[in-house]
Amino acid sequence: MATPQSSATRLIPERPWRRLLHGDMGGRILLGALAVLIVVIPILNQGVSPSSPFHVSDYTVNLLGRYLCFALLALALDLVWGYAGILSLGHGAFFALGGYAMGMYLMRQIGDRGVYGDPVLPDFMVFLGWEQLPWFWYGFDQFWFAALMVLLVPGVFGFIFGWLAFRSRVTGVYLSIISQAMTYALMLAFFRNEMGFGGNNGLTDFKDILGFSLSDPQTRLALFVASALALGLAYLLCRMVVRSRAGRVVRAVRDAEPRTRSLGYRTDHYKLWIWTLSAMLAGLAGALYVPQVGIINPSEFSPLNSIEIVVWVAVGGRGTLYGAALGGALVNYAQTLLTAMIAELWLFALGGLFVAVTLFFPRGLVGLFRRREDRS
Repeated sequence: MATPQSSATRLIPERPWRRLLHGDMGGRILLGALAVLIVVIPILNQGVSPSSPFHVSDYTVNLLGRYLCFALLALALDLVWGYAGILSLGHGAFFALGGYAMGMYLMRQIGDRGVYGDPVLPDFMVFLGWEQLPWFWYGFDQFWFAALMVLLVPGVFGFIFGWLAFRSRVTGVYLSIISQAMTYALMLAFFRNEMGFGGNNGLTDFKDILGFSLSDPQTRLALFVASALALGLAYLLCRMVVRSRAGRVVRAVRDAEPRTRSLGYRTDHYKLWIWTLSAMLAGLAGALYVPQVGIINPSEFSPLNSIEIVVWVAVGGRGTLYGAALGGALVNYAQTLLTAMIAELWLFALGGLFVAVTLFFPRGLVGLFRRREDRS
């Protein structure tokens, strides 16, 4: 028999965020860790003496911010690979497009402080003899417009690519190859000076963002906090998507697309929706990454970068969201350590890691934890 207290407890509506994270211990740990980082890192960076062993340097803050951007990028890929079964080898393109959109805003903020002192044209345009600003650079002197383009450009590009691919029922390895060809084509295009994006040098020499100097430690700290918040909010968004009715249909498409189609669902529409959302999240990761690294160039479109993102997700745990974010951060941390010691062997180590995870930990590093969670 239920006690009055237990009956009253059941009458209290459960908070939406608790329903969203129900049974998701890994997600709660991820969000809790992000909350701790947001509070602790600024204190250890600004409030602790540099001579203290607990001090977090400005370089470390910048490095952590980049790791969070990579975690967000891995999260975006896991949304389509882990839950829709779409293995993309071109998500680096969406990351780079978002980065270029932010880079164009940062270039417009330089003004007459550039090498050639032109208040309108970026230095590379003056050097190449451009006489006026291209039309597609208009509006990027405003942050709100740049922020809109950060999501809109990768989203529209992803929508067009996805509409053409899914409408033609291109799936499996064929879609993976086409997505890789897409990012390679974009890399070749952005290397051309006449494209108006800085050619092989790309966009660099950024000065400030929203009026705050990018060399100021407090600005770097703010970018770190923004990256952590973006990762947390993106995780909640992805969690809401995969738990929704449309998210369940997407998983059905992953497991048995012909059967799902026979039930009357427009599977291409569902795949296009999740693909476009993933592209926008990847663009957001690129936009947060660029002001922290200080440059964006066509090498970000390299197919190798997109393949590395797949490795991050596989190492962390595909189809978990939090595992993908963990993999994105951990693999890049390992890269930082190994490239400082044996830079020429990093790619071999990365390949070996991918093979080892595929053979011995097919569910990624969070597989054991996830298995225990599934039994509960």
